[in-house]
Amino acid sequence: MISGGNATIIVADMDRSIRFYTEILGLKLTNRFGNSWATVDAGATLTIGIHPASAQYPAPGTKGSIILGLDVDVPIEKAVSRLAQHGVPMKGSIVRSEPGNFVHLQDPDGNEIYLWEKAGQTASERELVHVSAP
Repeated sequence: MISGGNATIIVADMDRSIRFYTEILGLKLTNRFGNSWATVDAGATLTIGIHPASAQYPAPGTKGSIILGLDVDVPIEKAVSRLAQHGVPMKGSIVRSEPGNFVHLQDPDGNEIYLWEKAGQTASERELVHVSAP
């Protein structure tokens, strides 16, 4: 059901953080949307999302300042149903947007997690990923 992910990090300074992840750690900057969001490729199945501190997010370095995003390889409704069977409540409803479909939940300690069904992935592509995944 899970095929990859995104760890979002809330940072105090976008430029300094992007330099750290790219120039010091050697990761590849894949997207930058001004000072509101950037993504860094951290390997075959992990993307690091970098967001600036704001009133919307906890302060950098505090609980909740890292958010885990997980890619699903099944329709998001199916993922929600599977998790509901294990008593995992969703926070709100499925959000449908241009990059894909999202739903938010929390782990037992209250850390934010979101599931993402990428846009444009057909049912047959999802099933192919699901079947071929180890």
